[in-house]
Amino acid sequence: MKLAILSSAPNCYSTRRFKQAALERGYDVKVLDTLHFAIDLSHGSPDLHFRSKKLSVYDAVLPRIGASITYFGTAVVRQFEQMDVYTPNTANGIANSRDKLRSLQILSRHDIGIPRTAFVRDRKDVLPAIERLGGAPVIIKILEGTQGVGVILADNTKVAEAIIETLQSTKQNVLIQAFVKESKGRDIRAFVVGDRVVAAMRRVAQGDEFRSNVHRGGKAEPVELDPVFQETAIRAAQIMGLRVAGVDMLESASGPQIMEVNSSPGLEGIEGATQLDVAGAVIDHIANQVAFPELDVRQRLTVSVGYGVADLVIPEGAGLVGKTIRESGLRDHDIVVLNLHRGATVISNPKGARVLEAGDKLLCYGKLDSMRSMVPERRRKQRKEIGALHLSESVG
Repeated sequence: MKLAILSSAPNCYSTRRFKQAALERGYDVKVLDTLHFAIDLSHGSPDLHFRSKKLSVYDAVLPRIGASITYFGTAVVRQFEQMDVYTPNTANGIANSRDKLRSLQILSRHDIGIPRTAFVRDRKDVLPAIERLGGAPVIIKILEGTQGVGVILADNTKVAEAIIETLQSTKQNVLIQAFVKESKGRDIRAFVVGDRVVAAMRRVAQGDEFRSNVHRGGKAEPVELDPVFQETAIRAAQIMGLRVAGVDMLESASGPQIMEVNSSPGLEGIEGATQLDVAGAVIDHIANQVAFPELDVRQRLTVSVGYGVADLVIPEGAGLVGKTIRESGLRDHDIVVLNLHRGATVISNPKGARVLEAGDKLLCYGKLDSMRSMVPERRRKQRKEIGALHLSESVG
């Protein structure tokens, strides 16, 4: 395998560890400064140059895109994708995770815990937003902040209002989040690779500091994650379109709450705390994907006009309730069930004997008109009224 690590900091711990892990496994690896690429676009032939020379062929790239170069960095990653070079983190996934508001918006439509959050611009909306969150104290976050920078705890409403007004006057976009009291000064970092958590640590703030980031002086300790926390971390990474991610979670009374999904998680803290070869797990995952790549069906199954991938929700009282997948007649309508989502459980490639229940969400591939026809009329009207289709289509 020939691997390129995209990094503008070749001497930082994480970049050195990824390179070392690749070399130990006998792979050809180079660290390439993201800012030294040039993107060439022409009919049917996307290409890249590095330091003004045509880039040689690579099997995979591992993006380590810093926050300050997100736009250019994601453009380079996207170009590699167009050239069919494997990357564990797509350009869209990186861009989505880098924007705190956008990432929470994406996660909020799924059955996954997140802190109650508000985003406002008008000063008159600040106090009502804080009240909807349950009142002070609240956490105020700058959207572009990293490593705990731009995260402020406001103990009372007046202080919160003054901080937000000051930040907005400097053209900063800020989020307001409910303060999870029971997790003050502590959070969980789960390192997700592919479909598993390969390492996890608990970060604990020191002294009066409420931010637990290691860069803020927080202490890290290894932790054995509860299965619920593991599943939450993996689902959050997958929802964001990331196969390598650091998922930060709060330990709230109601269960795990996602704070952030990091697309370029550091290795030094988690490898130091757990004494695990996290870099090696990432390199092994990339090598496996190069040897046997997984396909995103939503992007790839678009070869036939009128066919696509869609989510089909089974409402209460529908004729499919109580029938098996085989009895449902879906296959007769040219519809194949790929996944069945039931609550927080995902059943891949469900058997024909699986009995369908109200509330089940089926990820299907097939004729889109047939899938539309199976949605009850009343529900179609409701969706039309609110201007949203429940079918998430990828139409050929």
